[in-house]
Amino acid sequence: MPPRRRAGRRGFGRIRKLPSGRYQARYPGPDGILRPADRTFATSTDADLWLARKRIEIEEGRWIDPEAGQTVVRDWADRWLAAVAPQLKHKTQASYRSLIRSQIVPVLGDRALTSLRPITVTEWVASMRTKGLSASRIRQAYRVLSQIMTAAVDNGLITQSPCRGVRLPRMPQTEPHIVTPVEALRIIRSARPPHDLLIALLAFAGLRVGEAFALRRGDVDEAGGLVLVDENLSEANGSLVFDTPKSHQKRLIRVAPSLIKRLTAYLVTLPPGEDVLLFTTTAGKPLRYNQWRKAYFDPAVAAAGLTDITPHDLRASHGTWVADKYGVMTAARRLGHSNASVTTRHYARPVAGRDDQVAVASDAWFNGHGDDLGARKGHDGDDDGPVEAPAGA
Repeated sequence: MPPRRRAGRRGFGRIRKLPSGRYQARYPGPDGILRPADRTFATSTDADLWLARKRIEIEEGRWIDPEAGQTVVRDWADRWLAAVAPQLKHKTQASYRSLIRSQIVPVLGDRALTSLRPITVTEWVASMRTKGLSASRIRQAYRVLSQIMTAAVDNGLITQSPCRGVRLPRMPQTEPHIVTPVEALRIIRSARPPHDLLIALLAFAGLRVGEAFALRRGDVDEAGGLVLVDENLSEANGSLVFDTPKSHQKRLIRVAPSLIKRLTAYLVTLPPGEDVLLFTTTAGKPLRYNQWRKAYFDPAVAAAGLTDITPHDLRASHGTWVADKYGVMTAARRLGHSNASVTTRHYARPVAGRDDQVAVASDAWFNGHGDDLGARKGHDGDDDGPVEAPAGA
């Protein structure tokens, strides 16, 4: 005897009794294709209720094609990366590709998108910790997976991302080593030319190392005392890549007159052409960070009698000097930050002794003396108050 069939409640879908005695429900998707429920039901009433919920889901636009969710993570990650790659920096593309290949695909690549749950992602994060990956690497991998899954939700493959409620390892809190202008000058004077000028641009103009590596003759406005920062040189999977600065923040920086004077004299020694790089290897090739630091920067730091200082510390020191004297907004503009909170969170640090000075000033205010509340030149964000390099920098 064939199984009995009947229409579901209000004529939506079909219900039939199976030889086992359980009930199967089938419903028409928005595309008109009749699909079975993902399970059978003990009673026809249960099947009816399921069809009613499915009908509401379709009418409200929340329906997901079950077959779409069977796409595996590996395939969707490849498609996602191909789609977003044109909007990413070369270094970011390489980083995402590396994380997908080394951390996401080996563990989750063959899993269907619909099979991932928050516990799956939590276990994956735990496995990376067990392998000894750094907190930074784990968090980067998680962010990439989260973007992949969010895109799957946006494209109707799954109803919600499994990347939710997952506890990630904390990043170690590291403070930049803030040096004084005098200490920075000692490093510069200990460096071999022309790398002393490169280091001076980090300390007294606040450039990123990659921005200094990418400077060209045409970026230096000798008459105006300006340096144009519109490129960054970085490494991606062993290859050097010229790109826009971080966060695409191109900027003009007014440089100390003494430093511009030395840059001008140095430009005369370079080959002709506006696109000629200011700083290169002895063979005329673009600089690589690790090689440059080992050959030129670290020896200069040691010769200056200092320790534990990185090129990035000089940029952070510049931000601190400028913020202390001219305000955070001016520091943010010189450093190329679109948001001053980045400057205060990662770069500018309190200068020793300032709290004592505030206490003395507030005593004068309390006693009705001193109408000048310490308004600072450049606090409105104008870039007209750079910290100048001491003579000879």
